Amino acid sequence: MKLKLVTVEGKTYAEVQDGKPVFVHDDGKEVAFDAVGTVATITRLNGEAKTHREAKEAAETKLKAFEGIEDGEAARAALETVKNLDAGKLMEAGKVEELKAGIKKAAEESVAAANKANAEALAAEKARGDKLELALNGEMIGGRFARSQYVGDKLVLPGPAAQKVFGDHFKIEDGKVVAYDAAGNKLFSRAKPGEIAEFDEAMEILVDAYPYKDSILKGTGHKGDGSRGSQGNGQGGAKTMSRQAFDALDPASKSAKIKEGYTLTE
Repeated sequence: MKLKLVTVEGKTYAEVQDGKPVFVHDDGKEVAFDAVGTVATITRLNGEAKTHREAKEAAETKLKAFEGIEDGEAARAALETVKNLDAGKLMEAGKVEELKAGIKKAAEESVAAANKANAEALAAEKARGDKLELALNGEMIGGRFARSQYVGDKLVLPGPAAQKVFGDHFKIEDGKVVAYDAAGNKLFSRAKPGEIAEFDEAMEILVDAYPYKDSILKGTGHKGDGSRGSQGNGQGGAKTMSRQAFDALDPASKSAKIKEGYTLTE
């Protein structure tokens, strides 16, 4: 990434857009660098890191007092059992082993009951979480595709079809829609370094990396709905379409493409 320069009357200046210097990325894209926003982001992230470190150190200090105790529930049950025993019986001959067995049994039963209750609660919470996640994906992710200005202005695919192609790249995290590339890395904004890319910017990055992007972009010289003209293969005017773009169409559109004589490519 380098600073974009302009020459006026023999003098060289940095190009400025909305009060921000313009930088040129290695792929040729120009972005106005928000230095103030970047400094604020770095300061915020440093503060968060300090808070997390201090919380971790405090937790580790408290845990040292419980070193050697592997099962907290069993320890509590054993203490409660011992507290309720008649102290005098501990001194009676032949009762020590019986008391030990009673303590062990009570502890094991308490741990088993607690584990069963926890397992049932976790299963119920997971089912509830799965339902909520489906609802969030349907509204937050599906809604973004349906309302996206980038999808409407730049792609020949309607929102639902675009979601079939790119939907797996988006997840809900902390109530926000977060995009990931094909390698599983979060997509960060170029205009706002350190911040997660907004939906439309993330879509632009994903489309740029899509191997069949010419078949889904408007104004690329190809037919709509993901079709492409002759690729110089000697078939002169043959209509072709990528299989992935075809699979994203609704049944009626698929039928129309087949009737028009489109050939699918991998």
